[in-house]
Amino acid sequence: MGRALRDGYRQKAFLMTKIDGRTKAAAVAQLDQSLRRLQTDRIDLLQFHEVIRDSDPDRVFAEGGAMEVVLEAKKAGKVRFIGFTGHKSPDIHLKMLATAAQHGFAFDAVQMPLNVMDAHFNSFEKKVLPALTKDGIGVLGMKPMGDHFILGSKTVTAVECLHYSMNLPTSVVITGCDSLPILQQALQAARTFQAMGSSQVAALLAKTAKAAEAGQFELYKTSHHFDGTFANPQWLG
Repeated sequence: MGRALRDGYRQKAFLMTKIDGRTKAAAVAQLDQSLRRLQTDRIDLLQFHEVIRDSDPDRVFAEGGAMEVVLEAKKAGKVRFIGFTGHKSPDIHLKMLATAAQHGFAFDAVQMPLNVMDAHFNSFEKKVLPALTKDGIGVLGMKPMGDHFILGSKTVTAVECLHYSMNLPTSVVITGCDSLPILQQALQAARTFQAMGSSQVAALLAKTAKAAEAGQFELYKTSHHFDGTFANPQWLG
């Protein structure tokens, strides 16, 4: 990506990256590595990655914690906006927001799963999205298809998944494009999207309700399948 951003393209791109570090030392090392590998002197949006443990908010905001590094980087012009990501629990997201408020800080953006299954089970849409829209925080919706698992339920199509997430009050819907046909599918979903009425939303939710009720197609919530820092705790510092 760093090579791709050279030759003037960096000025056209909004560049985001993430750090796992919860300690000052880990955060410094990861931020410096990102700037070096991306071959840039600034990150437009830096996010604390995988806020998935109840202890993560306190560690990020602790004295000598990662937030001190990020705020210093922002003051130095290396970071423009600050956010966090997570896929495990809406309650942990709410704790991160509350902990920030206790420290007199407000995040610019928050990334979380928003999809047709999430609406039924331990829902980020129901619990976190209203708080973000109320406070004017940018919403990054991810996992519109829960990786490929939601499609495995045979209840909805890929385009229906994308349209449902796009219909929510998000700043952006993030969908992985690992091949040209998948990229073309995403572009087609964007071109054909129209705001959905309440009856259309209800129909999609009705189709997915039974499959979604135990979280079996949201493995990022119910397992460690997506937890990179569970497999690599040293990244946290």
